[in-house]
Amino acid sequence: MTRTVFSRRRVGRLLGAAFPSFRCFHTELGGQESSALPIVHHGGYACELPANHRFPMAKFPRLLHFLIKDQVITEKQVWVPEIASEALLRCVHTEEYINNLMNGTTNEQEQKRTGFPWSEGIVARCRYETGGTVLAAEVALQRGLACSTAGGTHHAFPSYGSGFCLLNDLAVAAKYLMGISSPKRKVLIVDLDVHQGDGTAFIFKDEPCVFTFSVHCGKNFPLRKQQSDLDISVEDGLEDKEYLSTGTLTHGLEAHLPWLLETFSPDLVLYDAGVDPHWEDELGRLRLTDQGLYQRDLYVMKTVVSRGVPVAAVIGGGYSRDIDKLALRHSILHRAATQVWTEWGM
Repeated sequence: MTRTVFSRRRVGRLLGAAFPSFRCFHTELGGQESSALPIVHHGGYACELPANHRFPMAKFPRLLHFLIKDQVITEKQVWVPEIASEALLRCVHTEEYINNLMNGTTNEQEQKRTGFPWSEGIVARCRYETGGTVLAAEVALQRGLACSTAGGTHHAFPSYGSGFCLLNDLAVAAKYLMGISSPKRKVLIVDLDVHQGDGTAFIFKDEPCVFTFSVHCGKNFPLRKQQSDLDISVEDGLEDKEYLSTGTLTHGLEAHLPWLLETFSPDLVLYDAGVDPHWEDELGRLRLTDQGLYQRDLYVMKTVVSRGVPVAAVIGGGYSRDIDKLALRHSILHRAATQVWTEWGM
């Protein structure tokens, strides 16, 4: 099989004439000078939450901590995004929703649906996270592969947030990258979070240049599913082998991804590598192990990269009160990506 060599050019084409007001990304630290796997991170990925809040906000800085501590990456690999502008967010979200979100005029019912009380901190966090996903995608187009240490907020709809998701970072990244290319780039969203990417599916239901592929637990949140371009709904308790194997055509990831790459021919893959299918996840209901998640991530990225298609990966969902254990579980993605980067001489 022919290896594709991706350009190492410094990412300079972030804006495009069609989006002059979307100037919201740059690099700090030494990311653009490193030849290693690009990792996108910002300290603003985390913010303060009320005591005993269910969302594991502290996992984001701990994830970067373990990646550096375990020598998976160095600081020179870290790219730092700027905050996503309101103009950028409006390419997916309605003006009314963005105005209410920015001004803190969302009502109690809307805040309950998201799971977050409104604060300036939570809004800024989501904007940095969205900027990080767009930057990861842009860097991936230049270097072939990039990973953020956040992202995957796939339950956000154009006019409202839901399920710990205020802004749909995957949708914003896809819309942005389609908008700065002519003809429009084709984007495949591979969503392996345990929950269906309902917001993403809704946003792109009539967009032929985006293909949404979701493998999720059918009896899990959200109760009302949307129609992705391809939905694989699995039963509670599914384990590693059945999740990955072509032997189970209804379930197996290996039965669908190569076919999608062949038939849809994307210019970019956005990969939501949620770890909530893990057997210890508090909200998951599936039975994947650490090794199963590693094999899953390795398979997705190898399969995509081997076909010469750039891939940008985000961490997706993962829920545990043991923050360090959870952060290490999320680091499986970046460890697998490092292996792919090394094996393919990127």
